[in-house]
Amino acid sequence: MLVDIFKMRMAEAGIRGSGTTKQSGGDETVPDRAKTDIPQLYDVFLCSAEFAELAGGTTAIVEIARGMKAKKLMVIGHDDSDQFFVSQEMNGKLIRITMPKVAQTTEIPKNYSLQLIATLCLDNEHVAVSDPNSQRLMLLANRVAMTDVTAFINGPTGTGKEVLAKFIHNQSNRKENAFVAINCAAIPENMLEAILFGHEKGAFTGASTANKGIFRAADGGTLLLDEISEMPLSLQAKLLRVLQERKVTPLGSQREIDVDVRVIATTNRDMLSTISEGKFREDLFYRLNVFPLTTQHLAHRTDDIIPISSILLARHSSVLEDLPFIDDEAAEILLSYSWPGNVRELENVLQRAIVLSSGGKIRAGDIMVDGTIQERISTSVSSEMHLTKSASV
Repeated sequence: MLVDIFKMRMAEAGIRGSGTTKQSGGDETVPDRAKTDIPQLYDVFLCSAEFAELAGGTTAIVEIARGMKAKKLMVIGHDDSDQFFVSQEMNGKLIRITMPKVAQTTEIPKNYSLQLIATLCLDNEHVAVSDPNSQRLMLLANRVAMTDVTAFINGPTGTGKEVLAKFIHNQSNRKENAFVAINCAAIPENMLEAILFGHEKGAFTGASTANKGIFRAADGGTLLLDEISEMPLSLQAKLLRVLQERKVTPLGSQREIDVDVRVIATTNRDMLSTISEGKFREDLFYRLNVFPLTTQHLAHRTDDIIPISSILLARHSSVLEDLPFIDDEAAEILLSYSWPGNVRELENVLQRAIVLSSGGKIRAGDIMVDGTIQERISTSVSSEMHLTKSASV
């Protein structure tokens, strides 16, 4: 199952296969550095608690991991009482995970224990995918990253458009240079040109110093133009020229400056309708839309929910030992909810669940989706008022 889950979760890295080698002294399989296609930048040696015992304990498996030049060691065990534990030793280089017995039979996309193992093994730049459609999207994005074409990502709010853009950057030959993102809807129209293309000292009131702008700040790297559909029409013609000529002219200057930037644009709008309404230039759209990519509503890719949840819980848990387990009933609520707010809403719900959870476990009662919050607050207030009245009587 671990081999299968790594193939799923690492699809976005362009993995074509995963070799394993039998390790003497047990029936566990461990990565073979000579045969596996797993990226070497973040190697992990995994074994079961049973194998660790047969091999001679912690000292023995640490030596095995060092021999493989593994950067992290993970020991996986099972608990007959269905408890979940995470602990770390050696300044976080040794992680022990005890999974409940139910994890041995839960299917991979819904298996929180296995998804969490994958999250803790992989680096912070990987993207959690398990849904077949998401895997295809990430494989396609990986192919886009191998070229230098402009990409246009369209999808609903909160579906990971910026995450996808960062992935393309991290998989490209520009990854050692800057990834710069700007939200075109968040910058006042009279400031956006100066922020994009830079300005000279004294170019306008308040320009006490020169600024090179984000196009030049992203030189050699990637520039994300988020919510490009909100860019004022007056600026769209200037952006089109920059994309065509690969040169910028700072405000207050007559000198053109060469820039080498890969541009990725995103929007949550129907661009053809926006163009027909006269709100976006058709020529700019086709200049940006060299390779279109589309993200989907979270409700349309439910196999991604638990993998994404494992990343979000790891991100918001202050220490590794505080990582909670999602029980089956709570997982079913997460999987059956429609998620109108997509991943952003899921993140909010999980942060609430961390606050409400106890005993290291997130239960069904800890899942408070936006539509039920006010109802629960009202119920709680009514109950407290009833208790207060009863006490006074």
